[in-house]
Parts: sequence; C-alpha cells; structure tokens
Amino acid sequence: MAVRLKDIARDLGVSTVTVSKVLRNRKDVGEKTRQRVLKRMEELQYKPNLIARALISGRTANVGLVVPDLLHPYFGEVAKSLGAVLREHDRALLLASSEDDPEIEQREIRALLTRGVDMLLISSCQRKLQNIFKVGEKQTPILLVDRNFPLLDAHYVGSDDFKIGEIATEHLLETGRKRIAHIGASHLSTGHERMRGYSETLQRHRTTVPPEYVLMHERFEETGISAGQKAMQELLKLNPRPDAVFCYNDLTAIGAIEAVLEAGLRVPEDVAIVGCGNFRYAQYLRVPLTSVDQSTDQIGRTAGEEVVRLLEEPEAPARSILIQPHLRVRASSWKPA
Repeated sequence: MAVRLKDIARDLGVSTVTVSKVLRNRKDVGEKTRQRVLKRMEELQYKPNLIARALISGRTANVGLVVPDLLHPYFGEVAKSLGAVLREHDRALLLASSEDDPEIEQREIRALLTRGVDMLLISSCQRKLQNIFKVGEKQTPILLVDRNFPLLDAHYVGSDDFKIGEIATEHLLETGRKRIAHIGASHLSTGHERMRGYSETLQRHRTTVPPEYVLMHERFEETGISAGQKAMQELLKLNPRPDAVFCYNDLTAIGAIEAVLEAGLRVPEDVAIVGCGNFRYAQYLRVPLTSVDQSTDQIGRTAGEEVVRLLEEPEAPARSILIQPHLRVRASSWKPA
C-alpha cells in the first residue's frame, strides 16, 4: 500500500499540513521538524503523487524551455545547468526546439502552456514576441533567456552582448589590426548589441571601416558554419580585404576560418578571427579559436535561480540580469611576430 502524508504525520505526531509544507519546501517550518519529516519520508520511501499535488496546488512542478536549436552547443549548455538547478528544487525541465522558425516556436509555446508548465523560459527567434496568451487565459510567468525584447515587460537573463562586441574588438585592435570586419546576426537582440559594441569601440579608437566590412545574416543557429564561410568568402573579395573579423558566434567563426584557409591565407597572420561562446571544443580546432566566453553555465544556473525566486515571489517586478563575458585568447588571433 502506498505511503500517504497522513501516515508520515501520524508517525511523527505532527499535522498533515506540516508534512505538506515540508514537501513544498515552505519556509514556515522549523529546521528540526523539517529534518524529522524528511528522514521519515526517506525511511518509508515516500513518493509524492505529482498529479494529485498539481490538482490541489495548481502547479505541476514543470518548467518549459524553448530554444532555437537544441543541438547548438550554447543552448545545450544552458539547458544542462538550468536543469541541474531545477532538480535541486524537485522541478522538471521540459525542452522544445523552435528550429529557428517563428511559426514552430509559437506552436511549441502553445504546447508547453497546454501542459501547464509553472513557468516558461524562451530564447526566441521572433522579431517581436507578442500574443503568447489568448484573451482571458491564465498567464504563465515568462523568463527571457539570451535574447531580450526591451519593450516587453519581462524578466531576462543573458550575456552583456554590448560588452562581448567591445571585448572582441578591443582585443583585435590591441593586436595591431586596423581593418576589422564583423559577421553578425541581423534580427536578434544579441546581434544588435554585439554589433553596437563593435561599432562604438571602433569609433572610440577613431578607426573607420567601409560599410561592406559588416555582413549581417538571419539564421545563424542552423547555418552558422556555412553562413560564416560564405560571408568570409565575400569579405576576402574586398580590396583591401579585412585583416581581422569578429564573428557573431563560434560556429560562424569556424566557417570563417575554413574560408580563409581555403583561400590559401593564414590565420591569424593574414586574417585574425574571434568568435563568441567559447564552446568546449574551441581549443581543439585546426586553428584553436579565440572566443568571448559568455559564462554559459552561469547563465543557466542564474536562470534556474530566477525561476525558483519568481515562483516564490510571482509579483516581483521585471528585471534584467546581465552575465559578464570574458575573453579566451588562442591561436586564431595571436599578434603576428
């Protein structure tokens, strides 16, 4: 016969309400009582009826995450560290991929909302994130991750993308580069801010580059390597060609490096390359990649901590948390001797 809350309460001489509060990690239970209840639960191998709990509390203990591409190293790392925090608080993470398609994203959002997730995390591929909820529908709390919509009154956790553009460009200038190009993302907040960091850093150093040194692309998550390769091939046709390129992400940078090498040029002697993301294999590439580390693990953990906080404090005002990036210098941008 399954162990019930009332069985645990009877054994310990406490109320069923107290046992329920311990199960829900409520703070108004004394630590000594909490430990007694937890110990007895473990002894009896108690397993809560999640369906019954959801019916009573109105919460499922499920959290939804929609990302553009589950195979992309960045989003995989974020999901991993986010899930670790949620597990610590007895919550499950439901994952969905939009395939970098706004229509698929809308369908995945609706599917997660239908499943009654307690909170929805979105890294959106849309230009405008709106009309998520139907009129009269209960609104599920939202946390934006990685991609922000400043005009939307929502909580946000992500990188300081302006700083990413600034760090990458400063580094290339410090290595003596003068003709610094940028391969960027045209329709994302991350792309806009990295581009702004790049542009303002050049302006601050009174360095000008022709407009054709900036190439913007739309679907980088799915086509990062091929898009970077094609963009770099276009840049190499310019006269004079760039002597350095700051790429939107690491996959784009990998494609750019391939294009430079295929053209019979050297990295970094002829063209220095800097990416963004510092994915775990960056140091093992044919030319180890200099990259701006977004602190992906910290982004995921911070997002998880925000989920826990917001479910405890649903009326908390919207805020943005920016995780500071840092540069990982490798062979793709070393200053020529």
